[in-house]
Amino acid sequence: MSVFTGWRAALRIARRDAMRSKGRSALVVAMIALPVLGVTAADVTYRSSASTVAEDLTARMGSADAVFSSPGIGPVPLEQMPDASTWGTPEDGPEVPAEDERDPVDVPATFPEGSRYLTEQSVPAVVTTRHGVANTEIVELRTSDPAVRGRLDLVDGAYPHGEGEIVATEHFLESAGLAVGSRTTLRGPEQTYTITGSVELPGELDKSALYADPGAVLAPWKAAADRDEKVVPPYPGDMTWLVRGPAGAGISWPDVLKANEKGVVVLSRQVALDPPPDSEVPLLAHQDISSYEGSSELSAAVVTVVAMTVLEIVLLAGPAFAVGARRSRRQLGLVGTCGGDRGQVRAVVLSGGLVLGAVGAVTGVAAGLGLTVLFRPMIEGWMGSRFGEFDIRPWELLGIAAIGLVTGVLAALAPAIVAGRQSVLESLTGRRGTRRSSRVLPVVGCVALAGGVVVAVFGGMSADTRLIAGGSVVAELGVLACIPVIVGFLGRLGTRLPLSPRMALRDAARNRGRTAPAVAAVMAAVAGTVAIATYTTSVMAEHDYDHVRSLTPGTVALIASESAGVDQLPLARTAAEQNLAVSGGRADIGRVWAGSDCTVYYEDENSCGTLELVKPTGEGHTCPLQGEGAKELAESLSADEHKKLMGSPACVDEYITAQAISTGESNIAVGDAALLRSYVKLDDPAAAEALAAGTPVLLNPAYAQDGQVTLKAVHTYNERDKENRKLHPGKARTTTDRLKVYVAPAKYATTPGIRMILPQRTAERLGLHTEAYGSIYTVTHTPTDAEQQAVAAAFTQAGNGVYLQAPNPMETRDEDVVLLILALFAGVVTLGAAAITTGLAKADAEADLTTLSAVGAPPGVRRSLSGFQCVVVALTGVLLGTAAGVVPAVALRLVDLREAMEAMRAEPMDSAYTPIVMPWETIGLLALVVPVLAGLLAAAFAGSRLALARRAG
Repeated sequence: MSVFTGWRAALRIARRDAMRSKGRSALVVAMIALPVLGVTAADVTYRSSASTVAEDLTARMGSADAVFSSPGIGPVPLEQMPDASTWGTPEDGPEVPAEDERDPVDVPATFPEGSRYLTEQSVPAVVTTRHGVANTEIVELRTSDPAVRGRLDLVDGAYPHGEGEIVATEHFLESAGLAVGSRTTLRGPEQTYTITGSVELPGELDKSALYADPGAVLAPWKAAADRDEKVVPPYPGDMTWLVRGPAGAGISWPDVLKANEKGVVVLSRQVALDPPPDSEVPLLAHQDISSYEGSSELSAAVVTVVAMTVLEIVLLAGPAFAVGARRSRRQLGLVGTCGGDRGQVRAVVLSGGLVLGAVGAVTGVAAGLGLTVLFRPMIEGWMGSRFGEFDIRPWELLGIAAIGLVTGVLAALAPAIVAGRQSVLESLTGRRGTRRSSRVLPVVGCVALAGGVVVAVFGGMSADTRLIAGGSVVAELGVLACIPVIVGFLGRLGTRLPLSPRMALRDAARNRGRTAPAVAAVMAAVAGTVAIATYTTSVMAEHDYDHVRSLTPGTVALIASESAGVDQLPLARTAAEQNLAVSGGRADIGRVWAGSDCTVYYEDENSCGTLELVKPTGEGHTCPLQGEGAKELAESLSADEHKKLMGSPACVDEYITAQAISTGESNIAVGDAALLRSYVKLDDPAAAEALAAGTPVLLNPAYAQDGQVTLKAVHTYNERDKENRKLHPGKARTTTDRLKVYVAPAKYATTPGIRMILPQRTAERLGLHTEAYGSIYTVTHTPTDAEQQAVAAAFTQAGNGVYLQAPNPMETRDEDVVLLILALFAGVVTLGAAAITTGLAKADAEADLTTLSAVGAPPGVRRSLSGFQCVVVALTGVLLGTAAGVVPAVALRLVDLREAMEAMRAEPMDSAYTPIVMPWETIGLLALVVPVLAGLLAAAFAGSRLALARRAG
């Protein structure tokens, strides 16, 4: 019999066996298909979302040939790159005129003869919504023109035509509570428009804007402002031109160069897709401009995940093939009695891996494609842009399927070797024989584990992708080799446990060949999940640390935008209390200044005063990360030491600049104990008593010396400031006061916008001027779009001199959703591996269960035994997988730490904080919920009755 004939028979036997055992076959196919599905979906999503140059151009200019724009330097010759990413003026060209001397550029005059064009111009505006009013952007662009297709597409309704009609993006309609057919009014000129349709920008799905035909908004708005001085005129942005060149000609590079001579920048589709040689680009003749090229090396995270995925497929499917081999022992024995040798027995088992691997690979690829198509809108919404096209690359999908097929065969390799070693007599009688566990394998496993950890950590410190991936896989294989010893140790833990858990532990220890592969399967799934979850959670913690908050958590602020808005604060407070989820009392805040108010007299030079909280010098006062010697100090600091310095009061003022409360450069606010409690979150009776007694409360200890601060005031007055000058008549003078202060703990130095709280009577005693600035409220949640729009409407009615400042949210990419998906994936795989274990136990323990029934064991013992067998495997695999998954996560974070330290040593004020945070919620879900669920399912589906059979042999 030829080799091909033997394999053809083996494949036929494997196919029939797969059809006969449909449940086990479906489980094997699922174990192989699940990772293949994930890789296929990731590949297609990545390829489809990675836009090409042509797709980027369409998102920028629609179907037009070019975008013409004036950079605002007047009709001065310039030079540009072919993709319009960079431009500059020639070295030997004329000088750029001063801003007030620049002439406008006649951009349409630079178009090639025979061209047609559209204009685009945007203007910020306030419009009415269902909830109140909202700030948005109105763009004048003829959206009905075919040249706009691809740049902006109609989703519902119709395009606007003429005055009184407008279209809105879907994001605007959702936040405003409006729909097609609704009407909205432009505040100021009070122009009302009907929303005729909803549109979307394929490249910016989150954009919130309104679109009207040219002349429908700006012209009547300017006319209304000319008629009524109370109407604020529009302040539109620069105009751009979408140009279609002569038929069949487009906009060529010579056309671009001609436009450059008139001071116009051109982004041409034809030039961007087929750029001229560098010798024909004037800008490159005297400037060294190199385009950024992405690294060809895959990121360490991607390589590590792919390597662990391949290992995971092998470990997941291997136990399932072992189930088949155990259940098919008699069939394999009959192959031997018919003259089949060990190689042919192995071929039968390997053929099972080939058949089910092929089915799993094809199923995984097909399911990956189908799910990507099904969830495409959700994926696009999460990414914020539409796919350019559904990019399917057959060779890549074929490679993914081939990996699934090969790993399926590899998964069947170990069971095939075991099956080939069994004698014909053992196979026919069902006896398993005895085989001592290897004493060398655990030692090799420990060495591999230690070596893999060292290699992965070294790879992380040296930013070597191959070492990280290789070390992580070797470490996981080392744990895998130690599993039989660990399982054997578990048998000793059940001495004092009840019957079912004691039997489960002893059965797992006695049948290590069955338990170890199932534990390895769970470990593989959990290790990959824990690795990604640990890395993601750590990055989230880093972003949270780097995020600079504009307000303290749980607060909002009403701010008077100018002195005229102070009289509007009472109405604004009423509106806020009625529309926001206010949870506490109000805390008023005032601002203080010396001399004339610089927010009023900012136009005149040296005509307003200054107020400075003088910072002492020396240790504890001067930030060592700035100035002379900072870089030398940074070279000697560890990440933790640098973090400690960055968080010190001396340095915290140097990098925290984003703030919603701006009471002046001194950051001194006028307030009372209510401000301490609601905004600063300092509930200290001693601090409240100090304010009541007229003693300022200092939040940043770096400004205090011997319990006092130095306040320097320059009382300079503008000639027009008659009212404030009454307090300090005569020439400008400078005063320096030493004030006793209550020094708050150092942690309050990071309070956004406030460095010191000054009592009102103390400000008056020092001859300073004060004015109400706003109010602080504590709220139960960040104001929603509807709440902010309702409050804004009330502010507008009050005079529009007050605005609401909400906390600036940290930018996220739904990391919590990603962690939940990972936990669910690992949970499903763990349940599958537990089901495999149940199948193995059922195949191996028929004699033991028969004996239990024979000696009168209650029927529920069989159920509880199956349940605890699953719990043992699931819980052991989760704990080992958690330990194995930490290795690649730590290595990847070491790569990030290396990069952060290099950046910090170049710029000492850059953060080098790179934490490693364990995803305890994910681990808790896997370690507690999943094993219990697996045990309950196994107990529920296990039969409680067993028919007694005659003892074999």
